Amino acid sequence: MPNNDPHDASLDVKVDVAEADPISEPPPLVIVEGFLGGFGTQTRWGDFQNHWHEDSVAGSSKQRRRAIFVSAGPVSSLHDRACEIFYALVGGTIDYGEEHAAEHGHASRYGRTYESGLYSEWSKDRPLHFLGHSFGGPTVIKLQWLLKNGFFGEAYGPDMILSVNTVSSPFRGTTIVYLLGERVDAAPEVRDWSVGSLISKVVHLVSYFAPWTAAYMDFHTESRHFSYEKMSFWSFLKVMWKSEWGTSRDIAPYDVTYASMDEREAEGEGKVNPNTYYRSYAATWSSMQNGKFQPPEKDFWDEPVLYYYSPSMAAFDFSVLRPVPSFVEAMGDKLKPDVEGSEMYRENDGVVPLFSQFHSYPCKQTTCEHFMHADITKPPADEDATDTTKSKILPEAGKWHVYELRESHHGTIAPTWRDTPRQRGFWKELGQWLRDVDEASHQHRR
Repeated sequence: MPNNDPHDASLDVKVDVAEADPISEPPPLVIVEGFLGGFGTQTRWGDFQNHWHEDSVAGSSKQRRRAIFVSAGPVSSLHDRACEIFYALVGGTIDYGEEHAAEHGHASRYGRTYESGLYSEWSKDRPLHFLGHSFGGPTVIKLQWLLKNGFFGEAYGPDMILSVNTVSSPFRGTTIVYLLGERVDAAPEVRDWSVGSLISKVVHLVSYFAPWTAAYMDFHTESRHFSYEKMSFWSFLKVMWKSEWGTSRDIAPYDVTYASMDEREAEGEGKVNPNTYYRSYAATWSSMQNGKFQPPEKDFWDEPVLYYYSPSMAAFDFSVLRPVPSFVEAMGDKLKPDVEGSEMYRENDGVVPLFSQFHSYPCKQTTCEHFMHADITKPPADEDATDTTKSKILPEAGKWHVYELRESHHGTIAPTWRDTPRQRGFWKELGQWLRDVDEASHQHRR
């Protein structure tokens, strides 16, 4: 009989557990999924662990690195998701903060309780690696921001995050949120009967029956009191007609608007931590064809929905946005599609513009290095050969290493496992990077 208790932490996580001494094991990698992620996680991500372990050969004495999947609200705000991840790892009752809960309409400042943490020893001395896909990337950045500002207490700090690794993450917002329904002139308001509005209705419907549905579709809405146990049927009908939460600043769609990005950067969120290693993979699927940016026609059946949205994102008129985003003011006429220099604002992976996937802040306001190389996710012709170009790229704390992936859409690398050469190559390369970070951080901290 399935366990339908929405507060049971066992429903929120899948862990690739190795029989290892917890004191000497490599720092685990915490995987944070993106918008609408978290359903069927273990099956969807596949057997990547078979490709990222150097010690996968029989007879090796090296310990395998654990992968920990942590569930966060699939449509929740960055703040709420970061809180949920923190308490899932260390244990205890989720506390969204009294001020935040009051300001953003939480029915309770508290969420579910984890009797034991997935990595209760997490500390500055026992830091963790993080990998965020899509909205999972900014979630990790928000988590580090809260740690830095003492939100969880003085015992915790930003050095608890050893590395931040991201794939197709909207650090600086994304155009698709406006195409799906966010008002260009009045965000977080949402257009009636748009895709975004319909998603909000589905979330409310599933949350209302949460005691039965949480085991299969868990939206982490218990602090909102959306279930039939807490909400009257009349109130349910009202939120189905118009959701105050769905049109608030405390939900994922608003957090990927360009206005929200400017607010966070103005506060200093996203500044690199001197003891953390940063790496982002920025995918671009579209290129200039017949006078407009569009994906290759041969890829239509691979991701037809993203194929549909990609050209619309590339042709988006940034001038209609209110308030005017900072990057629009900085670029001026250079943002027009036919002007040289606008490519990184037009090219996208079907969900996120290329420039937004690099990192928080413009390059001149952060520390970064970009690599225009021949797709590192593709293995060499001779899979046993050594790729000497990789050994030259060494981890540096407090600096973004940005890797651009050409001919890649939002799901090429993750999260759906297709067992392609690019995916196998990505996980093999990432595994080596994490080992390099472990060694570099050991030397850096001495």
